[in-house]
Amino acid sequence: MYGRDPWGGPLEINATDSATDDDRSRNLQDLDRAALSRPLDETQQSWLLGPTEQKKKKKYVDLGCIIVSRKIFVWTVGTLLVSGFIAGFITLIVKTVPRHHHRPPPPDNYTLALHKALMFFNAQRSGKLPKHNNVSWRGNSCLQDGKSDPSISMKDLVGGYYDAGDAIKFHFPKSFAMTMLSWSVIEYSAKYEAAGELNHIKDIIKWGTDYLLKTFNNTADTIDRIAAQVGVGDTSGGEANDHYCWMRPEDIDYTRPVYQCHSCSDLAAEMAAALASASIVFKDNKAYSQKLVHGASTLFKFARDQRGRYSAGGSDPALFYNSSSYWDEFVWGGAWLYYATGNSTYLQLATNPKLAKHAGAFWGGPDYGVLSWDNKLAGAQVLLSRMRLFLSPGYPYEEILSTFQNQTSIFMCSFLPVFTSFNRTKGGLIQLNHGRPQPLQYVVNAAFLAALYSDYLDAADTPGWYCGPNFYSTDVLRNFAKTQIDYILGKNPRKMSYVVGFGNLYPKHVHHRGASIPKNNVKYSCKGGWKWRDTTKPNPNTLVGAMVAGPDKHDGFHDVRTNYNYTEPTLAGNAGLVAALVALSGDKSTGIDKNTIFSAVPPMFPTPPPPPAPWQP
Repeated sequence: MYGRDPWGGPLEINATDSATDDDRSRNLQDLDRAALSRPLDETQQSWLLGPTEQKKKKKYVDLGCIIVSRKIFVWTVGTLLVSGFIAGFITLIVKTVPRHHHRPPPPDNYTLALHKALMFFNAQRSGKLPKHNNVSWRGNSCLQDGKSDPSISMKDLVGGYYDAGDAIKFHFPKSFAMTMLSWSVIEYSAKYEAAGELNHIKDIIKWGTDYLLKTFNNTADTIDRIAAQVGVGDTSGGEANDHYCWMRPEDIDYTRPVYQCHSCSDLAAEMAAALASASIVFKDNKAYSQKLVHGASTLFKFARDQRGRYSAGGSDPALFYNSSSYWDEFVWGGAWLYYATGNSTYLQLATNPKLAKHAGAFWGGPDYGVLSWDNKLAGAQVLLSRMRLFLSPGYPYEEILSTFQNQTSIFMCSFLPVFTSFNRTKGGLIQLNHGRPQPLQYVVNAAFLAALYSDYLDAADTPGWYCGPNFYSTDVLRNFAKTQIDYILGKNPRKMSYVVGFGNLYPKHVHHRGASIPKNNVKYSCKGGWKWRDTTKPNPNTLVGAMVAGPDKHDGFHDVRTNYNYTEPTLAGNAGLVAALVALSGDKSTGIDKNTIFSAVPPMFPTPPPPPAPWQP
């Protein structure tokens, strides 16, 4: 029988072949082996007919998702075990061998002073004090404020802060103090956190804003009055009041009238600024933040509708915190409300050229660029320059914002020693109030603005600014702030720190009722406390962190309790001190928080339309 050979020849199969099957099989094996020029693997060998020579099979381990050689598996596991043992041994040695810990660098003077300056606010608290107040010689006080005056509608005015060495609650400088503290937290929350004081400063601010919400009907959209002051300071009548009597606040038993106003644009706009700025501080507490925003909006509407100065007509506030105008508060309050709400109506108001002109933005004057509880224009200009640096809103705001930044540059120049806008003492203290008493409150505000503006420029990658034809680096501004704060902390001709409790030499006769009267379970009467006012002995209680009014224009200082122009601290002054200290504290590279203040601000430009769909034929 023949078949077709695939290689082209006939294939003969002889059915009568006499060879046995075993012989044929053996012959085939020999032929196959002879034809192979290379060894075959097991699979190929299995194709061959008949028994083959069996090689020793490798052993494998089936791991489910992969099959590996047993030998490799054993080596791998062994290697891992040995490596783990070695690592554990090394770790044991590292843990047991003694080593030197690298301690963090000690806090700088600004951070140390910051801890103390914040304690002053704890000592100034009125009302029922929290358990963690940490001022041993203070207690609950003035728990009847507002309740004993039938002529006012705000019956609960318990709480808040006493302004200075007396027990009066002046709402105008108090609101400014809260605004300054909030501003410092918004810009430097990381520095407060690094110093371990963020919760403390927020608690201080909330104590103030909780009280301010009591001074008007904060649930209404429209109001017609606000409480401006609790207590009386005018001593001309010889009656018992907060200036005539020298008593611990805890022992006050005389009547404390409440002064309320119906036309008080400056006060209402400043209170609005305080609540609006605090709403940004507490933005994570949505309910409280919204409550603050609503209160701020209500107050600002009242300020705009009911025009007038809160201290007009020779009222009691006019004797101590007389407001010169309300136009600067309109710019200041409008800027803060814009940041708090994102409502462009407030920005349009704050950047209105007519409003700026009334506030004195274009004419200068001897006190131009001096931020204080009375004049907020300098602060408002820095605050609005921030928007131009980081948001660049363009038309229609660019012209006025550019003007504000130019004006900011001008008064920053006036802080530098090469200019003669302000004199300096021989010791180097700038005389922003032209030699008048109580200079330090103005100095700390200027130091804060200078350090802050320096950080603004750094964050905007701007190395400095021009004063006429001359260019100055941001370090020059920061150095100005440092020299002034260093003076206050003791680098002055008297080697005296003007912050109580800081350094080895500081005022011991602070003009302050609570600090000057011992807590000895004796209640001294109105005149009975005069002996503590007039004694030459140091105060029995240390008013930690209080920045006193400061030296005179010759660097002289009289540590005399009755001379309040030297030795009395104030709420507004200490707020500026805290702000300046935190700005200078810690590592300069930390800088400002560029974005938090803009949290509520919508995009300045409309969102661009989406790109067109891809073209299809």
